[in-house]
Amino acid sequence: MQQIITAKLKLIPTPEQFQALRQAQLAYRDALNAVSCYAFEHGKTSSVKTLHRGMYADLRASYHLPSQLACRVVRQVAATYKGLWTKLKKNAEHRRAKITKKRFKGLDKPPHYSSPTVQYTYERDYTFQRDSRVSVGTLNGRISIPYQGYDKHIALIRQGASIGDAKLCYDMRKKTFYFLVALDIDVPEPSIEHLGEVVGVDVGIRYLAVTSTSTGNATFHPGKRVRHRANHYARLRKRLQQKGTRGAKRRLRRIERRERRFKLQANHSIAKQIVKQHPHTLIGLEHLTDIREGTKRRKHRRKKNGKSFEAVSLKVRKANRVYSQWSFAELQALISYKAILLGSLAIKVDADYTSKACPVCGHTTGKNRPRKGLLFVCQQCHYTLHADLIGARNVTLRTLLVRHDWSRTGCLSIIPDASDREAKAARLQRYAELRWSPEASQRLIARGH
Repeated sequence: MQQIITAKLKLIPTPEQFQALRQAQLAYRDALNAVSCYAFEHGKTSSVKTLHRGMYADLRASYHLPSQLACRVVRQVAATYKGLWTKLKKNAEHRRAKITKKRFKGLDKPPHYSSPTVQYTYERDYTFQRDSRVSVGTLNGRISIPYQGYDKHIALIRQGASIGDAKLCYDMRKKTFYFLVALDIDVPEPSIEHLGEVVGVDVGIRYLAVTSTSTGNATFHPGKRVRHRANHYARLRKRLQQKGTRGAKRRLRRIERRERRFKLQANHSIAKQIVKQHPHTLIGLEHLTDIREGTKRRKHRRKKNGKSFEAVSLKVRKANRVYSQWSFAELQALISYKAILLGSLAIKVDADYTSKACPVCGHTTGKNRPRKGLLFVCQQCHYTLHADLIGARNVTLRTLLVRHDWSRTGCLSIIPDASDREAKAARLQRYAELRWSPEASQRLIARGH
């Protein structure tokens, strides 16, 4: 089984090499913006052939890019426009279904590239050499630069790991170049016999992650500290944006990077704890595609009880901002790749009604969560429990069902097919028949062996 990891290498260039790398970065960024404007003027095309035919000669003559980097620029812009067209079509579907009223504006103007990150292709634009050196292409040919990095990553490179594309990044604060290399490593493919436990993971705002095993053991990972820090950064950004000076804009960029590092570290820590606490486990995650559109709150009209429209609008904006900063996709991605490296496996199950369905009697309604609080109270059997733990247990039940199907058919579904509505309705019907019982869960796992 193949798993891709990223090796971060610190480059140690001479002053001349530093200048050559910087010139290549800026020329690459300017070329991206030129091709982006050309694509916008020619019908917002995402055709690689059209962009290559119209811009390749200009990229070579005006920006002095090597042939491989010029081709890479064209492919990167085409991929950007293809992604924007996909988002536009999905937005049109959501508007027809009245999921959202907001129009997608990503294609109203040409996409602008501000990051000077250069993408390289292995054995075409860069190669590794002896004595911890890497040969990198620039505007004036190849240069050989020594590098440093994590010992395990360097050992993988020297031992002949499958090497993929790389990115050349520049840290303006440290004035340092970093080389991010994709390494494709072989890991043992987990089988159903080695995955002796099942764990469900529910992600959220107040608790970044809540886990539940098939026996009922639960773990809570609170997000209060992360949420308060994010609110602090939001208030600080608002003040700096109102100020609008050059110094304020520089401070804004520093704050954005600091907040990004803080959230990434928090997600790394939580993912590592979950994976290490549950070795050789089948981990169930919620399939949360388009979750922001479903959870986004709308503005309300003026209340009759005397509340002003401004107060309600401020509350809605704050709630939407919190949801927009919810980094659940990053946390799930970290759990997935860390699980494979430690002998576990992460799959995704449907997230529909995981916080509304009672795992004991199956009664499903939004009234089971009074005022959408942290307490779950079933309106039929009066089963009471922490709402996020209810979600984790429902994910555990659905993961158990997937494991049972795996043992019965020999085929494992990593991600549920959300495009087939009839198949999804059949899955939801099967989920509605599940009931929480730690003893029955263990018997189901035993039958899976």
